[in-house]
Amino acid sequence: MTDLFLLFTLTVAIGVGWWLGRRGNRPVLWGSSARPPSQYYRGLNFLLDGSQDSAIDAFTQALEVNAETFDTHIALGNVLRRRGEVERAIRVHQNLLARPSLPQAQLHLAHLELARDYISAGLLDRAEKLLIDLVAESGNHRRVARRHLLEIYEAQSDWGAAREVAEQLMPKRSLIKAGDNAADEVGQPVGILLAHYCCEQAELARARGDFAEGRALLASALRYDKACVRATLSLGALEFSAVQPELSVKILKTVFEQAPEYMAEAIPLLEQGMDALGRRKELRFYLEECFKAAPTTPLGLALAGELHTTVGQDAAKDFLRLSLRGKPSLRGVALLMSLHEPAEAGEDESLELATIEKIIDQGSSYRCTHCGFRSQRLHWYCPGCKHWGTIRDLGRTGEGVNV
Repeated sequence: MTDLFLLFTLTVAIGVGWWLGRRGNRPVLWGSSARPPSQYYRGLNFLLDGSQDSAIDAFTQALEVNAETFDTHIALGNVLRRRGEVERAIRVHQNLLARPSLPQAQLHLAHLELARDYISAGLLDRAEKLLIDLVAESGNHRRVARRHLLEIYEAQSDWGAAREVAEQLMPKRSLIKAGDNAADEVGQPVGILLAHYCCEQAELARARGDFAEGRALLASALRYDKACVRATLSLGALEFSAVQPELSVKILKTVFEQAPEYMAEAIPLLEQGMDALGRRKELRFYLEECFKAAPTTPLGLALAGELHTTVGQDAAKDFLRLSLRGKPSLRGVALLMSLHEPAEAGEDESLELATIEKIIDQGSSYRCTHCGFRSQRLHWYCPGCKHWGTIRDLGRTGEGVNV
């Protein structure tokens, strides 16, 4: 319906252009003719008959390319791209670039739209070249072109190039302030992007055993975005890999101060660090303090597991019964039922437990807070909206169902 409306708008625009040209005794759209060409009427008939593809072809042939009709061609190409007809959109925008007589500002816009076409078609190398040229030549489209370059480098996992371009988007007075997008710029603050690019580079450095480089990159990430919990978790993991368990534990405990909802993600590493230090019992007291301050389902489950490991099964069951009264969850019920002795459970409860576990497995407790994308595990990059750091464990599989 939206495409049909846009096509109708294009038709009206062509007709108005003809009428103005005729009124002023100088045709605007059709060259020397005072009447629209036959292609215009054919396109109108196709549109009325619901044949949108044929209508687009007819209007494209009818509409002369010049400065006055440029915006109509751009709109037509964008309609085609949104409909998934990228090849036809590319032809429309390439046709504009074949007109060197157009004003430079219009040629730059045609470059930008053609680059967007190439990105949609997966032709990232071609899009990259166009965007780099646009950055060099067009001040008006420079920031938008750089944003699209970030999209390309993210898709290619070229974190060094992405970081270089993102730093160029930061204000000149400081490269460590996170919230400095242009007023009308779409997308996350550049500092957040830079923090995650540094984290990606740090993971590669840790994998090859370059802990010094990893530390430097993660320190940069936290300068770009001091609230980047991913950088803190990564730094804790790096220090543990570098055989610095005490420092690792100290760093990981700061996750709760940054974002309590991510605390459960730090617990496996905290367990390893505490075990290495021979201070595992301290972890239970720390988790109890955290749960009192922020009683989330993931943290409650972690605390129950720690009670079961260090104190005993009965302590874990007592805690779960108490916490489930205030914060019921399917995962909590499943864990409580799994702690029952075989004689205590019986066949019916075993069947109920299997059913609940199946429901949990089919659900997705991780959800993007920006677009609603759901996942069964934590991703730092949302494939739905392409935002960084917006997926977290919200403990829900559906409306009102607390997992």
